[in-house]
Amino acid sequence: MTFLVIGASGAQGGAVARRLVAEGHAVRGLTRSGRVPHGVEPVVGDLGDAEAVKATFAGVTHASVTLPMVFEPDTVAAYVHHVRDAALAAGVRRLVFNTANRLPEAATRVAAFETRRWAVRTLRSAGLPVVVLCPPLYLDNLAAPWVTGPLAAEGVLRYPLPADLPVSWLSHDDLGAATHAALVRDGLEGAVLRLGGADVVTGDELAAAFGARYDAQDPAEFESGLATTLGAPTAVAVADTYRWAATDRDLFAADPAVADLLGLRLTPLRAWIAARPWATR
Repeated sequence: MTFLVIGASGAQGGAVARRLVAEGHAVRGLTRSGRVPHGVEPVVGDLGDAEAVKATFAGVTHASVTLPMVFEPDTVAAYVHHVRDAALAAGVRRLVFNTANRLPEAATRVAAFETRRWAVRTLRSAGLPVVVLCPPLYLDNLAAPWVTGPLAAEGVLRYPLPADLPVSWLSHDDLGAATHAALVRDGLEGAVLRLGGADVVTGDELAAAFGARYDAQDPAEFESGLATTLGAPTAVAVADTYRWAATDRDLFAADPAVADLLGLRLTPLRAWIAARPWATR
């Protein structure tokens, strides 16, 4: 078997690639930068290049796909069409698509949700053996400097969600384990799995686990800070997901059956915190 990870140079795809390597698989990573985790065969290319994507899929039996943080519909459509056509040509046995966002049940005007919803429909309707993973928020977001700075200096956990909103935070490592299981376990074709972490906590409960107090950040402030690193269009798209989440109390809820279905042992929140040196500051 040969496993392809699209997005292997990113945080989510990198976690998937590392888990597949640890499981002893031959792993290929499509990347524009050439930087991939140790043990991964790098293939430098761009999802916008149909021929490059097709060549990357040659000989691939299993593929994990996480799209880059691009939300312009025509660009996303081109990326997804190239992946679809290349996967069909290669005859992949399983393709796991990570939406990178928990998708609301009903349609929205949020590009980060709707471009991924469209991608799911496109890949599934092509007849590919697809498993869709819909994660909640990632614990690893809390290791970002804009979170750890106020946490260390002020004892404040600042995040752009209401203090009373329940979230089933998931670690990148658990995403890697879930993706591996979704790639190799029998009988999952066609499944859409709402991943969740081991603990469902509100913002106040999350901050308490850090020994801190919670401060619900204004999404506009969050967007402004994000724009300096990701650019304005991406920052708007990401911030819009948080604006929507503030009105949808079920968006980040967990489905306990998913962990059992995938055979996962999820990382408890406090164990994840304890493993980070900044957590005790």
